[in-house]
Amino acid sequence: MPIRVVVAEDSLTVRKRLVEVLSDDPELQVVAEAADGKAAIEAVERLRPDVVTLDMMMPVMTGVAAAEYIMAYCPTPILVVSASTNRGELFRTYDALAAGAIDVLDKPTGDGPTQAWEERLRATVKLVSRIKVITHLRARLGATNRPKPAPATPGLASDPQRRATLVAIGGSTGSPGAVAQILRALPGNFPSPILLVVHINEPFGAAFAEWLDAQSPLRVRYARDGERLSGLGSPSVLMAPPGRHLVVERDMLRLDDGPERHSCKPAVDVLFSSLAHEAGADALACLLTGMGRDGALGLLDVRRAGGATIAQDEATSIVFGMPREAILLGAAERVLPLGEIAPALVAGVAARRPT
Repeated sequence: MPIRVVVAEDSLTVRKRLVEVLSDDPELQVVAEAADGKAAIEAVERLRPDVVTLDMMMPVMTGVAAAEYIMAYCPTPILVVSASTNRGELFRTYDALAAGAIDVLDKPTGDGPTQAWEERLRATVKLVSRIKVITHLRARLGATNRPKPAPATPGLASDPQRRATLVAIGGSTGSPGAVAQILRALPGNFPSPILLVVHINEPFGAAFAEWLDAQSPLRVRYARDGERLSGLGSPSVLMAPPGRHLVVERDMLRLDDGPERHSCKPAVDVLFSSLAHEAGADALACLLTGMGRDGALGLLDVRRAGGATIAQDEATSIVFGMPREAILLGAAERVLPLGEIAPALVAGVAARRPT
């Protein structure tokens, strides 16, 4: 049976190009086209396809609104196909990923050969079709029903003998929304720096830290090479910028231009392994939803060094690949649903007020 695809794109030229490229593969079948978000929803409800390719900027109902509705009422793997280059459209792409869209791919530019892009589109649609998506209730619950941040309190550690002073989070497919949910639920005086690696395709990573900053009571920004953790001041989430590994080196953050790890750059393994070496038992590392195995060995390094380790559970992971690999290695001290991770981070950090 071919993989059944609904193509939602308001530009007739781009839509026909997408249909043409997908239809060239006998394993793919375009079962409907939609020129706006409302028509995309109707096609999904009527045809129950295996995949939806979804543009963000559409009339009648935007791609974000369509993604939220589809994932709340008729969960279907969504591949965002976007020409996101400006801040506003990038933010819409992140909103769609937070609503449950699986991945994002750039639109063809029309400049030069397109064979590589065509192959990437077909391969990504096939990959996305194999992911068993979960229901996202954001559209049903409304934007006001966000997790409430934990109360700002100095008494954060549940085990006074074992308190982390440095936290790291890593994730891939499905993790933009997971990270946003975790950060929203943390108190504004969370006393430990949080280091973050998220796999997100170029050119879509450019404004991701800025988008997360708007979602979180904590300041979120890209890390700078050579900055000292002890000089951060206010509670901060420091993210690896696109195309650079983030490494902890004594009290300093370094941006490493070394080779990819597991075809990823930045790689979660690079951050976690450096954290294990530098922070040891003072580290707390959390591995979220994602495809592949990046982060599993690094999480094991943290656990072997005496640090605390958490992996997201299967039921709340969009893709259970990375957490599963970590669990199989014995790297995860705790396996938690997404909604319990923020409280676990709060309980695991040192009980001190930020200065």
